[in-house]
Amino acid sequence: MDPVITGAAANVASEAAKGIFHEVKRHMRYVFIHKKNVDKFEEKLKSLIAKRASVQQEVDAANRNGEKIKADVEHWRKTVDKVIDEEDKRVKDLEEKAKNKCFIGLCPNIKSRYQLSRKAEDGAAAVDDLIGQCQFNGVGYLDVPEAIVDASPNGFETFKSREKVFNDIMEAMKDAAISMIGVYGMGGVGKTSLVNEVARQVQEVKLFDSVVTITVAQTPDIQKIQENIAELLGLRLEDKTIDARARRLHERLKKEKMVLVVLDDIWKKLDLREVGIPFGNQHKGCKILLTSRDQNVLSNKMDADKTFAIDDLDDEEAWDLFRKMAGADSVESSELRSTAIDVAKKCARLPLAIATVARALRNKGLFVWKDALRLLQKPSSRNFTGISADVYSAIELSYNHLENEELKQAFLLCSLVHRDASIDDLLKYAIGLGVIKGVDTREEARNSLLTMVSKLKTSCLLLGSTNNEYFNVHDLVYDVAMLIASVDNYVFAPKEEDVLKDWPDEERMKKCNKIHLVFPSIREVPDELNCPQLVYLRVFSEDYFLKMPLNFLRKTTSLKVLHVTNMHVSSLSSSICLLKCLLTLCLDGCELGDIAIIGELKNLEILSFSNSDIRILPKEIGQLVKLKLLDLSYCTKLKIISPNVLSSLPKLEELYMTGTFIQWEVEGHANPRSNASLAELKKLTRLAALEVNILDVEAMSGGLFVEELQKLERYKIFIGNYDKPWFDGNEYGHGCSRTLALDLSITTYHLDHGIKMLLKKTEALYLDDNLFQDASMIKYIFNDNGAVDKIEFSQLRYLIFRRLPYLISFCSEDKSSSTSLPQHELPLFSEKVAFLSLENIFISNLRSIKMIWQNQLLVNSFPKLQRMQVANCDDLLTIFPTNTLRAFQGLQTLRVERCALLEGIFEVGRSNMEEICAVTPQLRELHIENLPSLKYIWKNDPQKTCKFENLQEVHVSCCENLKNVFPASLARSDLPQLRDLQIVGCGGKDIVSKKQGLETAVTLAVTFEFDQVSSLTYITNF
Repeated sequence: MDPVITGAAANVASEAAKGIFHEVKRHMRYVFIHKKNVDKFEEKLKSLIAKRASVQQEVDAANRNGEKIKADVEHWRKTVDKVIDEEDKRVKDLEEKAKNKCFIGLCPNIKSRYQLSRKAEDGAAAVDDLIGQCQFNGVGYLDVPEAIVDASPNGFETFKSREKVFNDIMEAMKDAAISMIGVYGMGGVGKTSLVNEVARQVQEVKLFDSVVTITVAQTPDIQKIQENIAELLGLRLEDKTIDARARRLHERLKKEKMVLVVLDDIWKKLDLREVGIPFGNQHKGCKILLTSRDQNVLSNKMDADKTFAIDDLDDEEAWDLFRKMAGADSVESSELRSTAIDVAKKCARLPLAIATVARALRNKGLFVWKDALRLLQKPSSRNFTGISADVYSAIELSYNHLENEELKQAFLLCSLVHRDASIDDLLKYAIGLGVIKGVDTREEARNSLLTMVSKLKTSCLLLGSTNNEYFNVHDLVYDVAMLIASVDNYVFAPKEEDVLKDWPDEERMKKCNKIHLVFPSIREVPDELNCPQLVYLRVFSEDYFLKMPLNFLRKTTSLKVLHVTNMHVSSLSSSICLLKCLLTLCLDGCELGDIAIIGELKNLEILSFSNSDIRILPKEIGQLVKLKLLDLSYCTKLKIISPNVLSSLPKLEELYMTGTFIQWEVEGHANPRSNASLAELKKLTRLAALEVNILDVEAMSGGLFVEELQKLERYKIFIGNYDKPWFDGNEYGHGCSRTLALDLSITTYHLDHGIKMLLKKTEALYLDDNLFQDASMIKYIFNDNGAVDKIEFSQLRYLIFRRLPYLISFCSEDKSSSTSLPQHELPLFSEKVAFLSLENIFISNLRSIKMIWQNQLLVNSFPKLQRMQVANCDDLLTIFPTNTLRAFQGLQTLRVERCALLEGIFEVGRSNMEEICAVTPQLRELHIENLPSLKYIWKNDPQKTCKFENLQEVHVSCCENLKNVFPASLARSDLPQLRDLQIVGCGGKDIVSKKQGLETAVTLAVTFEFDQVSSLTYITNF
């Protein structure tokens, strides 16, 4: 053979051998460093989990702020969740295989180690890439908050004489050539009620994309108006100057295609450009609706395109309204009728005056009516402007006919604190001023006050507010009340919109009985307040740097109520020691120094430092043995409460410490305590209301005063590091008097005893794993192993589950039972639990639940459930499985979003098709979003069995596998109330299934009727 060829072959073989050697070496390297690669992978995975948790915190914060999450953030989170689960599982599986050895256990498993090492290296690279992608410039963005539209007019009276005006205003709303509309009439004639009804109706028919309603008042506060409009539009105004804020607001409003801005109660020209409201040619889609008492303001100063007068009622309408308010049967009696007609005539045909007088005389005898007529016919001797004598006399008559002096004083106090005032603040003042008589406890006083407020609302002297804990007062009623209050003593109470330039003269201040300053522009306060008759002082400053002079209170020794907010009180003056009559002291949101001197106010019953900067609650506070209420809520700098201070307050009935995180110490440790302990609360035998944060569960090791907890009427107890911003910013549980929040990332060992007892009275239960890093491993809330047959939560109204990735079921199964289900088949709620009062349920990030209810759910298990929201439950397959629908007859709102494997919503068994009629009659809103596996909303298409007569809104988005929304039998004339239908990003093109019946595939030509629908979004086919 040719030597050259031989040499070449040898070289090739040599090079090939080298290549093979290097390749083998490279692969064997994976075997030798498999542990290093696994460690590196685990470190990278931990970093990614930490990044994921940080992003989740930002997402939660954005959600609480009403922001929508950016698409790239959502995509990253989903990818991360998938990678974490898949990569970790693969590496763990390979680790198990790598532990096995070959050759009778004598040699390591080289193949498994190689595969493990390669997988760990690839996984680390994939994880590292995701970490690098986590460079978000914010995770959310603000969208316009959806307007709240009442289903029916609330308290709006329709009058025939006003029908034409109302219809003309509605036509003007539709006229593109009209930019500004004005409504005018005298005070109390019903302007605000009418424009509110206009706003309600245009919202209902979707004439505008957004509706913003703002009260302007006599002295407009431009900055406050800007803030209110921005808040309703979901806009953050961070600019400092009015001009810069106006430009931002102007830009934001121009982005709304159609927007209605209602400016109520205009008294003089308001510069819309200064506010930042575009109108006319600047923005054809922006319409302005104004109300005023003066047509000249609307026509000449505001340049309204069209104005409409709201006149007083005609005689027949006035009489009909009077009869309705006073009780038609009684006023139509022969002995009362003529007197009642004369009384009604003196109400000047004004709805406000009619309502107040008629309510005052309802069910009263003839002699009372005749006396009322005499008073109304007598000219008033008062000198006042802005109120007609008839209106003044009418409101004064209602006041005079309040049933007792206590109720009259309550009315005057309500008027003093009039705008959206809270019952809690009112109670502090009422107790301090001695308005409430014959009560021994604050709970009794609270009930008495609520009764009085209810009576005043019934008398039409007070207006309702957003909830029963607040109230409002009409401007006319407020003006009359202040005149009445000033008969015997001078009351200094400028309106919130007034600018306080000078304090009253010395002689008037000496006669002053009450001072109420909330939000007026206070430039300075006098060095010494010479008010010997002053019993009530309320100062709420917008200027946090406003200081209280040392001798400010020296000549106010009769003071009973002192409430100061947002003031610099760094050194409490010695003059405060002179206030021996003081019963209520509130220093809220103040900068405070040493507060030990307050311990000398031995008669104090109410003490509040809410939102202030105190760091220590000194031992001197323990001298206040008459104290009934102590409010330390949101004192974020408070870290120490001197030992035995709380236990030294034997009459304490209410203790508020929400948002205040002190380090509770454990009673009985060898070293002397330097802080308060929970055991001290056991000595507060009168405690009826408690709000407290317990960060460290060890502080409860001595027992959480179980017997004392059972006596509480109201409580908010937060155990663990709960998610305060989410809780405060969410509507779930608001308005409940008994709330319990548990962070299940801490051990539940200490919760077994006292907390389970407390659950029987709880109205809102919040369960969370605040760490959200799989720390809790909680699978069951109640792990009784069959020891309990049934658990009833008779008073629970709100139930919130958040971030419990391992939770399977609310209650564990009896493992010894032959009928017990395998763990993976357990529902979240089994037959063991009954929620007889539950109204709202929120389920989020329960990654391990397969089903929410069991198939054989009892009919009376959830009789009052109205609202349900389910999100981020990745293993969930259906919401309402077969044979459960009868248990949810009151369900009104259902929201389901971001559940990766969810295939269906309502699952109707073939033999139980009639059951769906029991659940759907009350359903009003159905919102479905981001359900990639969703195949059906209603399964098995029940033939002509479901009406959905109350369904008003259906929103479906990002459900790519959903072929249709409604089954054919549901979509004919069975949806009479449907007004908002939105379908975006779904796989199918049909709103309605083309298949009729359960099994047949026959396609029918069907005519669908949606008479009320005013919003159809992204519809491609019917």
